[in-house]
Amino acid sequence: MTEPPQPPNQPPTPSGYGHLPGPPQQGYGYPQQGENPYAQQPAHGQQPYPQQPPTVPAYPAHGLQPPAPGASGMPPKKKLTLLVAAAVASLLVLGGVGYVAFGGDEGDPKEPVAQESGDAKPSGSPSVDVGDGSGPGGNQQTDLNAGRKQGEDKVLWLKTTKIDGPGAGVATKGQWVVGDTVAKTVGKTIKGYAVADGKEKWTITFPAAICGMTRRTTDDGKTVVMYADSPSETANCNQIRMVDLKTGKEGWSKEVAKESAFDMFIDPSLAMTGDVVTVNRLTRATAFRISTGEKLFGSPAEGCVPGAYAAGSGKLIGIATCNDPDMTVEVQDADPATGKKTWTYRLPKGWKVSRVYAVDPVVLHLTNASTKENSIVVLGPDGKQRTTLSGDGNFSTECSASHDDTLQGCATAVVDAGTLYLPTKADIGKANEIVAFDLTSGKAKWRVPAGEGRTLEPLKAANGQLIAYRRAEPNMGGEVLSVPADGSTPTALLRHPSGPSAPIESSFYSPQVDYADGRFFISTSRLLAQDKDEKLLMVFGK
Repeated sequence: MTEPPQPPNQPPTPSGYGHLPGPPQQGYGYPQQGENPYAQQPAHGQQPYPQQPPTVPAYPAHGLQPPAPGASGMPPKKKLTLLVAAAVASLLVLGGVGYVAFGGDEGDPKEPVAQESGDAKPSGSPSVDVGDGSGPGGNQQTDLNAGRKQGEDKVLWLKTTKIDGPGAGVATKGQWVVGDTVAKTVGKTIKGYAVADGKEKWTITFPAAICGMTRRTTDDGKTVVMYADSPSETANCNQIRMVDLKTGKEGWSKEVAKESAFDMFIDPSLAMTGDVVTVNRLTRATAFRISTGEKLFGSPAEGCVPGAYAAGSGKLIGIATCNDPDMTVEVQDADPATGKKTWTYRLPKGWKVSRVYAVDPVVLHLTNASTKENSIVVLGPDGKQRTTLSGDGNFSTECSASHDDTLQGCATAVVDAGTLYLPTKADIGKANEIVAFDLTSGKAKWRVPAGEGRTLEPLKAANGQLIAYRRAEPNMGGEVLSVPADGSTPTALLRHPSGPSAPIESSFYSPQVDYADGRFFISTSRLLAQDKDEKLLMVFGK
């Protein structure tokens, strides 16, 4: 497989997972009108934005389509061999969003045998709350824990809602778990519920629909939310407000001013680190101080202009498009207070940044729309390429409607210190697996299969240990698993019941999920809003 040309002053790209990447292909995704949020969730690519902006962004804004459930991958026993992505029939590339397809030798996957764990008990023992109606089935009360089997844990509560909205439905993508509160967005409101029993604690109502958010919060539970400047269909998503998710109190609000005549608020997103939030959009980005709302900096008028930042661990990583004939993409390490660059990493012609999996270390998923190639590269603290990942598997790189922003929230990948955990794609009825990659060597360390017909999704990782969600099936509850640092047999932290709750848990539309303090939270990212009772948020625990 031919390696792409190298950017100036960069080491050779190692062969393996993919190749070295560069600038973007335009394409901005929107949800399909009138789709059924509870239908089977096939894989879809993003829809292209019909007009070319003055400057093409350095990363794709992903479509709001749910990811397909996963395809089986086999543990390698011999040297890993990369297959040319363009030659693989299952490769899908639409608007820069695709699957990374690899081949390898078959092995004997070890199906996880979930063991009991007694150290994840949440405080309190809340009873089931079937919500504002009786759940998705109508007005009859249902015991969601009926017929629980030995070893299965409980549904703590289910929150439903009944609203009437436009034909395309109402977006409900935001979900945050902060202390004893879980907050959820619905249209132009955020509601806070007690994690123990689902009782409503507070409501914040915005002047118009919420149109941008980040899942991150400050250490004291504050976040920033974007909303439209009017209720009209032609409104701009250019208003921001700080909210305290612990108390339900609103802070400062302001309009984000244009940085240039060509500044367009299309598919805006937010990135947060420390006391800094950036408002990312098509060709520009602006940074504000979260505590005060003070503007810190905006994108420069010329040169390599960031249209978005990735954030975390006290760092900002800018993804910029350069004003040269090739519209080269440049990755920049930026001072969170000033936006000043400390190093840059220039991508070869034709490559763009599709995802930023982590900012410390910097882990980038890069794509080339022309050659239909993908690569995951790791940068060192000086911004130089350290390694390229290699491994067997058909890795899903799609963006789900449940996630919050285009650069950091669109793939179920988790990074912890020296390891990237990436799920393989799951075909309907087949199992997938999670593969752990060593970020120093670029090689796969281990892989854990989901088990027959199941799908595993990484949730978070700490101290070398991975927390993953084994998705529910209509006749089988989901599970929260803890995978040891060596990839050995997972331990079940929660086993969700397989009775009447399983078909509810398995049918959330493009679900948003969290695991915190021994509880598992799952919610929908869109409501049909046809004045009928619909499931919104479901919580499991001991």
